[in-house]
Parts: sequence; structure tokens; C-alpha cells
Amino acid sequence: MPNFPPIARDAITGLILAGGRGQRMGGRDKGLQLYDGRPLAAHVLARLAPQVGAVLISANRNHAAYSALGADVVSDETQDFAGPLAGMLSGLRAAKTEYVLTAPCDSPLLPDDLALRLTAALIESAQSSPTASANPSHSAGMAPPPLTVTAAYAVTSEGPHPVFALLHRSLADDLAATLAAGEHRVRAWLARHKAVQVHFGDERPFYNANTLDDLHTDTPRAPRNSGQ
Repeated sequence: MPNFPPIARDAITGLILAGGRGQRMGGRDKGLQLYDGRPLAAHVLARLAPQVGAVLISANRNHAAYSALGADVVSDETQDFAGPLAGMLSGLRAAKTEYVLTAPCDSPLLPDDLALRLTAALIESAQSSPTASANPSHSAGMAPPPLTVTAAYAVTSEGPHPVFALLHRSLADDLAATLAAGEHRVRAWLARHKAVQVHFGDERPFYNANTLDDLHTDTPRAPRNSGQ
């Protein structure tokens, strides 16, 4: 059985998905709305950056404001606000690394071990897959065969969180074809690739600010100690 090495931090580009319409916020650009004194996207950037080698922000407006946060900005290939999958595609096309780790701009408490747990699960799944078992282990000094599992995403007891995902860049062409065919559901696309579901025991890090009320740290939806 191949012994796949860990996926290095420098092999991953973080991608903050901030390209939506913000309809539940009255059309405001969600990632730039203040939460606990800073833009939502700034919170996400601060938690994502230590886990990856570089960070991109997927945005379809206010590019200068997002660039000022300290990351390069990419836009959807179309201008129709086609949803998270379109943002994922732009990130996969722009990234210079083997993997892209995605997170939404409205989750300021995202797990600080998101990359670690998704990459570990990806490797574990690849090692235990029938394809890996059927191939002889690589010889000493030789690189292992490429991973046959190309995606993983987070789930909790509350349900799936498919936009918290680790994606291999080889998925870009298939994703482009999927969007061209009119499919915009993230889970449906991930299911096609047998993406690994990685269970997180705590729902709190996946708190998302969907409405203007959710921007207040004392809103009933806010998790305890949300400002920390």
C-alpha cells in the first residue's frame, strides 16, 4: 500500500469565497460587513492564512477593498453571480498549488485546524482505497503515486458544510463543465467525485453571518464567546 506523505502547507492555496450577491443582507457585499470591529473577510483571512501557503479572495465587486485586506483577488469567469462553485473554479484556475482550501467569507470563526484535518482525511482515504491497495508500494527514494481521492469537506452533527472544502486543482476542468451544464449545487458536484466527509465535533467554528442581525455578537444565533 502506498505511503503518501503529508500534504505540505505550501502545497495549499486558501480561497475565501466572497463573490455572492449578499441578498439576505440587502445586497450588501457580505465579506466587507463589520463583525466584532473588522470585516468578515478579514476574520476569515486571519484564521485561514496560517494554515496555507497563500490566500486568494474570490470577489465580484469591490476588488480594491478586498485587496486591501492583504490577498490577491480573483473573479468569476462570468458576471452572473453563479454561486460558490463559480468562485471555486476561479480559485482552482488561479492557484499555483496542487490544492485549494475553500471557506466562505461569512464564517469568522472557522476551524484553525481545517487544513490539517481535511488533508489528513484525504490521505487516509487514498491509502485505504481499492485503487491504492491494488498498486504496489513505491520503492524507497521514489515519489508515491498521485492521490486518487481529490476532494474532502467538513460535516458536523448539524449537517454538511461543503464550502469548507479541500480540492485538487485537477478538478477545474470538470467543474467548468459542470457549471456549463447548469449544475450549481456544491454537494452534488462533490458527490460525483466521492469527496471525503470529515466530521468536526463542534458546530461553533462553522457559524455564518447570513443577515445583518447575525453581524452582532450578541444575536441569539451567535455562538458563545464569538468575539474570541
